[in-house]
This record gives sequence, structure tokens and C-alpha cells, in this order.
Amino acid sequence: MFMMTFCICLFIVMMQFLWKYIDELVGKGLSVDLIAELFFYAALSMVPLALPLSILLASLMTFGNLGEHFELTAMKSSGISLLKVMKPLTVFIALVSVGAFFFQNNVLPQAQVKMWTLLFSMRQKSPTLDIPEGAIYNQIPGYNLYVKQKNPDNDKLYGILIYDVSAMSSFPRIVVADSGTLSMNKAKTHLILTLDHGNWYEEVAGGTTLSNELGSDMYRRESFKRKEVIIPYNDNFTRMDDETMRQQYIGKDMAELRKTIDSIDLRLDSVGNTVGREIRANSSVGVPTVHFDASENKVVLEKPVQLKQPVNFDSVVSSLPDASRLMLFSSAISRLKMKKQDFEFRSLSMGDDALTKRRHEIELQKKFTLSLACLIFFFIGAPLGAIIRKGGLGTPIVISVLLFIVYYIIDNMGYKLARDDRWPVWQGIWLSSAVLLPLGIFLTKKAVDDSAVFNADAYRNFFRRLLGLHQSRHLTLKEVIIEEVKPQVALDKIASLKQHCAALLARYPGRQGYLDYLQQGYDKSALRNLSQELEDVVDYLSNSHNQLLLNKAMDFPIMRQLLTYHITNYKHVGTALVVLFPVGLPLYLVGTRHQANLKRELHTTMRVCDEINEIITSDMDDAQSDVQGDTQQEIT
Repeated sequence: MFMMTFCICLFIVMMQFLWKYIDELVGKGLSVDLIAELFFYAALSMVPLALPLSILLASLMTFGNLGEHFELTAMKSSGISLLKVMKPLTVFIALVSVGAFFFQNNVLPQAQVKMWTLLFSMRQKSPTLDIPEGAIYNQIPGYNLYVKQKNPDNDKLYGILIYDVSAMSSFPRIVVADSGTLSMNKAKTHLILTLDHGNWYEEVAGGTTLSNELGSDMYRRESFKRKEVIIPYNDNFTRMDDETMRQQYIGKDMAELRKTIDSIDLRLDSVGNTVGREIRANSSVGVPTVHFDASENKVVLEKPVQLKQPVNFDSVVSSLPDASRLMLFSSAISRLKMKKQDFEFRSLSMGDDALTKRRHEIELQKKFTLSLACLIFFFIGAPLGAIIRKGGLGTPIVISVLLFIVYYIIDNMGYKLARDDRWPVWQGIWLSSAVLLPLGIFLTKKAVDDSAVFNADAYRNFFRRLLGLHQSRHLTLKEVIIEEVKPQVALDKIASLKQHCAALLARYPGRQGYLDYLQQGYDKSALRNLSQELEDVVDYLSNSHNQLLLNKAMDFPIMRQLLTYHITNYKHVGTALVVLFPVGLPLYLVGTRHQANLKRELHTTMRVCDEINEIITSDMDDAQSDVQGDTQQEIT
């Protein structure tokens, strides 16, 4: 299962790689072995992307199949917990994670070096010549070629027009020919264009030998019956040296990455210390701040100059002549510009070093994230499969793709934040793991506890309670009833329930005022007792064999215990809410609306009590009539 999902995921990411770079590979006459080599190294480079997704999909399918065929239920009934079922696979995934670390450290750098070297080499290869009819062909460097018609039988070209701009001047050479043929030398370094019956047009610009001799710009025209034009064009494939890519961060293992990071840190510290010493050594208002002590062979700070009174700089400047003042300001501006340019250049240099350092630190952290991602996705996929209990390639693929898209988006976001120095490197690279790890722990706990995580009714009821919406009851006829419903007991319970509802309504006849609501509200204990009494009545009536009675009992509303019925138990808190009018007014509007709904529920409860009373009384009358009829029949 794991190998199958790994191959599927690797194929998917390889297709994404192919779509991304297809334009750079097509039309260049690359051999099959070069394409196969590129795809092999690309497949190795895509393993960190495909491995976590394949583990997620495989664990989802495996435990989904076990749950769908009730094998997990059989194991749990035998006393085998889900964690014990997952234990062998956890050991296997741990070994895969260890292997992924060594792959990331030892194999992946070499594969990426080979892949990018091949890809850049293919980018530099010239495209295969395929001159179209009736269109300008500009794939030959320095030349634009137009062919009116082609003869596919003998490769003859007709109506040839050539614009030669290889001289990099504003005077291109133009060649027009009736026909011709195009071939390549044996070394595949030059194109040989043999032209028949044409003209050569060229403007000789000023400054050339011919124009200097004749004293002005010249126009040149040449007619020919047959002419060969040799055009430089390298059609060979030249593989770049791997050493350039090996010096990049993608081609280094952990030891090399750490060594490079330490070297960059040392260089940054050295440049920073040098800049600091230069700043300290600069004179302040013409007064030197340091001097060199030859006896100790080191630079020593000068003692600050003690002034008897502060110097008014404005008065000193204003006392100078206009010419001297202008010269002073110009000199100061020039020195500031030079200092600014110097420091900007150094900051750019240090910024490049800092970016290189972050790149190496990111690659160093990514050596570990793949291994942890494998474990996290297993502890997401296995419990999730046990919860949803769906195997096959349908639901697991949909869930896996959605989860992996979330992981990929978070991982890319963290990578860019770390690369752009908006976050520390470790925070950005470990962001995806920090987000998904709690999800894995949560799903594992829910799966072990057999919690209904994806029960839509539970979430629906939760939001109904949160928003104060009405909830409906569901009662079914029981096949086995231990305690039968006694009509008189049921009537007594219903009468008591109705009486308590009426008492609560009488206690709060109208809408509460703003002050009363925030400081008192409804009696929470009375509401709790009434709700419990209502549930007891419904539980007692659910033991009836009368379907009509059960249907009517489902009309009882579910009396919720909302916070808005009684905001606080502390009067001073309510007083504070009264004073904080922008906070208290919305609470009052929402709370009084919920209280009005509660009163409607109480009226509904009383109405249902009357209807149930009629049903039970009617059943009692019918039963009594049947008994009297049977007695009269026996007497007769």
C-alpha cells in the first residue's frame, strides 16, 4: 500500500515538474537518455514532497479499510487498543523517517546538483532549427530569417529574406534571394546558407575605412548568382560543470552547511567591527576622537573635549561671509553623500551575505523537517482513517489532498517569511510542523476515545446552542420496555410541569428593563430545575407503547441553559455593564430576545402538556369502556 501511494504521489509531483519546465525542454533535439537522466534526478529531488503525502494517503487507506470492514471494531472488542494496532506501523514510519533524514542529508544534495546542472545546460542549448513558412524566425542569434515557401521533398527554401543584426549597429545587412538551402557543418557549430540569385544590401556607416576614404557614408549593393552565408550556431549539447552547483546551498550536507554559516558569521562580524572602528575613528567637528599609541601598538580613544560653555553653532555659521558659508555647506553635503554611498555599498554587501546565510540555515533546518513531517502525517492519517472508516481511493484521496494543500501553503508561507528575514529561520521552517502537530495529537486522542469527530448532528446542535436556536427532539418506539408508563403518574408529572411553567411565567410577566436584566436576569436555578423536570417527563413518556403519545412528546422544546438568560451572579459586574453602555446595550438586546424565545418555549410546553393530558385521558376512558363492555358481556 505504501509503495503504491508513494509511486502515485511521486508521479503527480513529477507531472507538476514537467508542466513547469516543459517549455525549456521541447524543441531542442535532446536525446532520450538526457531526458531520462533529468527525470531520474528530478524524481529524487521530489521525494521530500511526495513522501509525507504518500504516508498520509497510505495510512488513511489502510485504517479506513480496517474501519470499513469492522476489523478495528473486532480488535477493540478483543481488548486491543488503537495505539497497539498502530504500534508496528509507528515503528516502520519511524524507520522511514530516519531513512528520510539520511536521504535528505546525503542523497538529495547530489541529486539536486545533477538535476539543476542538467536543467541549466539544457536551457543554454540552442533550439532545433524548424523554420516556418510565411513567418519571421528569430531563434538564430543575431539573425532574423523569413522564408516564403518550403519544398519538403528536397528541403529547398524559396523567397528568402535575411536581416543580419549581428554587428550590433543601427545599420543591418539585408539579404534577399530567390531560393536556397540550409545545412550545418560536421562539427555542428555553424550554419551554411547557400543562396541563389539574390542581392545583398548594406549601409556603410561613417567611421569605417571605406567611408573615411570617400569622405561620407556609403550604400553598398551586391548582386550574386550563388553565395554562401556562414552563420555561427552551436547545435551541440554542452554539459556544465557540477562544481558551480556544488558551491550552492542545495549541494551541501549538514557539515558543509554549518561550515559555510560559520564562515559567513565570521565575515559579517569582521565587516561590522571594521565599520564600527572607522566610525569611531572619524573626527567629530574637526577634533580627532582616537590616536595611535606607538608604545602599546594600539588605537586609544581620546578624552572628550571639555567646553567651558556651549558653542552656538548658528551664530558661528552666520558670522562667516556668504562665500565661506556656501563653501562650508557644499563641503558638508559632499562628505555626507560620500559617506552615505560608502555605507550603502557596505550594507548591500552585508545584505547579500545575510541572505546567503539565511539560505544555508533554511536548508540546514529542512534536513530535519521531512522526518518530523512523516511522523506527523502518519499520526494524522491513521486516526483519521479509523474515524471516517472509508477505504479505497475515493474519500482518502480527497482528504489527503486537502490536508496536504494546507500543509504546502503553510510551509511555503513559513519559508518565504524566513527567507525574507521577517521571521527567524527556525520559526518559519518549523511553522507547518507546529500547526499540524496539534491536529495529529487531537485526532489520535479522538480516535483512541472513539469520539464522533465528524458527527454533523453534534456540531449542528453545538452551534444551535451557541446561537440560541431551536432544537428538535427525536424519540423512537422502544422494542423492550422495563418500566411501563402508568397513566396517573404521567398525568401527575405533566400537571406539575405545567404548574411550574405557569409560575415562572407569572414571575416574569413582561420584558425586563435594562437595569433589571444586567443586574438580575432570570433565576438560573429555577430554569435549571424546570429543564431537568421537563427532561424527566420526556424520559418517562418515552417508555410508552403509544406512538401518538411519543409523537406528541417530541413537541416538547429543549429548554437550553443560555448565558444570556442571566449575565452574571455578581451585582457589581452587572452595574459595570450598565455603565459601559456600548457593551451592555448589545447584551440587553440579544438577551431579551432569548428571554422572549424562552417564554414561547414555556407556552409551548404548557400547550403540549394539555394535549398529552387529553391523549392519556382519552386512552384511560377507552380502556375503562373496554373493561365495562367486557364485564357487561360476562354478566349477559
